[in-house]
Amino acid sequence: MSAAYILAKDHLKSFVRKISKGSRLIAPVTNEYGDTLYSEINCLDSTQIDTQHQPQSSIKHFFLPQQESILSYSVSQAGEYHFSNILIGVPTVFFGVRSCDLAGLLYMDVIFSNPAKDPYYFKKRENSIIISLGCNEPFENCFCNATKSGPFLDFGFDLRFTDLGDRFLVEPGRKRGMEILEEFAYFFNDASEQDLKDQYQLQLESRSSFQQNVHVDLAIKKLANEEVGKDVWQDLADRCQDCGGCAYVCPTCTCFTITDQPVSESEGERVRSWDACTFAGFTRMVGGHNPVSSEHSLRRRFLHKLKYDVSLHNRTSCTGCGRCVGICFGGVDIIKFISAVCES
Repeated sequence: MSAAYILAKDHLKSFVRKISKGSRLIAPVTNEYGDTLYSEINCLDSTQIDTQHQPQSSIKHFFLPQQESILSYSVSQAGEYHFSNILIGVPTVFFGVRSCDLAGLLYMDVIFSNPAKDPYYFKKRENSIIISLGCNEPFENCFCNATKSGPFLDFGFDLRFTDLGDRFLVEPGRKRGMEILEEFAYFFNDASEQDLKDQYQLQLESRSSFQQNVHVDLAIKKLANEEVGKDVWQDLADRCQDCGGCAYVCPTCTCFTITDQPVSESEGERVRSWDACTFAGFTRMVGGHNPVSSEHSLRRRFLHKLKYDVSLHNRTSCTGCGRCVGICFGGVDIIKFISAVCES
């Protein structure tokens, strides 16, 4: 078989319906309020997949839910505790995953593999098919070119779609993607030389169309050399409102807390919930002492993304999606931070 194929746009819904039969389907959908979100689609015939707008949230919450029960426990009359894992992995097809969100998922693969594989995360991951969609036009706050995670990520997907106007160029990235193309070969034609040239031209135009000019590499270098002035950190502390919005919309923020919640006198559940290192109580100890001052809360976030992860994994954990720019009402999003660092 060829390495690239063409799917007519008129056949998109039929193809998606076939490959998601017996599985949950997640794709970008614009709701009645005008918000584009990755959403579960129950009826393709009455739903329009939105391939034109950036989803306001990433696919993170499908793999790391904002709140999920991971264990159930019971207490015997003798006072002995018995625990049982709650592992949920519904077969799921993700369609229209942007490169920044795919990069975020690949980052979570690393985080939840060390020091041991997280069974709750990987149960969902192993049951998922990822179909990515390259970005012909970067969105207003995007800078994935500076983080090397887009606009056309070349790995990590099962299938990659490129919008060529009246058709999609479709490329396999993994064995499972190749198997899908072979099973549903009747939907596809081999891509022509002109199709590949059209894709290449789109990629060139996309890479030259970013509205944001963000010097991520320079900021990483200055942070590594501790060349950032105290006034930069103080300004951040004064303006951050501790809302956690940046962490919640971020594709790679994976901080969580664990609580045991009783459901009866003898039974309960252990629940994993999102947390954020920007919260004042993130490092607070049981006795009330907090070894880290609240003015350093946002500092933790930026050092994590642009210094510690680079040291540990040789990559920044910012994917350049720009969502934190839109949600931060304090004006301390990562673009403003990087600009402040580079100017300091």
